Amino acid sequence: MSKCLYCQRENQPAEVECCHCGMPLPTQTDTLNERSQQRFMWFCIGLTLFCAVMSVWLPRSLV
Repeated sequence: MSKCLYCQRENQPAEVECCHCGMPLPTQTDTLNERSQQRFMWFCIGLTLFCAVMSVWLPRSLV
């Protein structure tokens, strides 16, 4: 079942347009792009946390 991005109603998988509002339904590539953006966001959050922990944990010279 695919969900309409406009009215948020479920549609049959074979449908191209929403049977309730007539808007085009998202394609498989749309969900892949969305998934890629989520992975990138989590990577950036993880990298930021890693840098924050390393800046506190690594020893500093007192010279």
